[in-house]
Amino acid sequence: MRAVVYDAFGVAPEVRDVPRPPAPDGGVVVEVRATGLCRSDWHGWAGHDDDISLPHVPGHELAGIVADVGEGVERWAVGDRVTVPFVCGCGRCEWCRRGDAQVCPDQTQPGFSHDGSFAEFVALHAADANLVAIPESVSFEAAAALGCRFATAYRGLVSRARLVAGEWVTIVGAGGVGLSGVMIAKALGARAIVVDRHGAALDAASALGADHVVLADGRDVAAAVHELTDGGAHVSVDAVGSEQTCADAIHSLRRRGRHVQIGLLPPVDGHPRVPMSRVISWELDLLGSHGMAAVDYPGMLALIESGALHPEALVERVVGLPEAAALLPAFDSAMPAGMTMIDPRRG
Repeated sequence: MRAVVYDAFGVAPEVRDVPRPPAPDGGVVVEVRATGLCRSDWHGWAGHDDDISLPHVPGHELAGIVADVGEGVERWAVGDRVTVPFVCGCGRCEWCRRGDAQVCPDQTQPGFSHDGSFAEFVALHAADANLVAIPESVSFEAAAALGCRFATAYRGLVSRARLVAGEWVTIVGAGGVGLSGVMIAKALGARAIVVDRHGAALDAASALGADHVVLADGRDVAAAVHELTDGGAHVSVDAVGSEQTCADAIHSLRRRGRHVQIGLLPPVDGHPRVPMSRVISWELDLLGSHGMAAVDYPGMLALIESGALHPEALVERVVGLPEAAALLPAFDSAMPAGMTMIDPRRG
């Protein structure tokens, strides 16, 4: 099969032929019809994830058709339209049994713990615990958008921050997670402020219903948010993952606010720096959000089928594997106003 492969961290990926994976026991092989290009893929390529072995095929948010079924799989058959969370639980441990597979200690992650979905086929483990059926009314591109960014934003705002109607949320970063967050916040009846350094991204946020946008052009982001909200946001989200974006998000909060950290924070001098003095003095809650388990997908899919949420609106473009290989190294400095989807059958 054809796949995007990199042989060393930080070295340009290339498209080449690699062996098609076999179906693992308890797992399946999925023919990939859509897979997203995500900032997390860039973090992996840059060497920020210790679990990746080389050479490596990236890609972790995907949708497609079951092509092969391994021993022991009971719920799935060849031809099923499926997607999967980017964190796949083992299906056996206490966290998986109580519905928290996203923190499973024996989790697997396509594109990180094993080869991912920037390929024509991808192997997925513990299929009965992790696969999610895609309704016929939901496109492969929309379903792939759910696997990481949309689902992560959904769980971060709904389950972790418990955002409610009328509250203010500041979302720092108008990429896939941030724009998903705008859509979800508005569906919940909340008011959204989006911060980004690129005007096109802010335009996309406004088009999706953001109440205010703030251009991070050296101005005091927190002061701007406090003025717009008369005292600060109730909830903040760092959807980028840098010392500056994390600090801006936390400082934008009002007292007793809730911060959700979604963007990965690479270590600075051994550890990410966070404004803990503000956290302590204002009694802020810091919440991590690491994807969403398959058992939580039905509620999100019901909102999509009802027309309340439109993840397909976040897809900016669809490319083939060769363009994906060229785009991955530049993703950290790119200016996407939405999601880039990859169709491995193209190009």
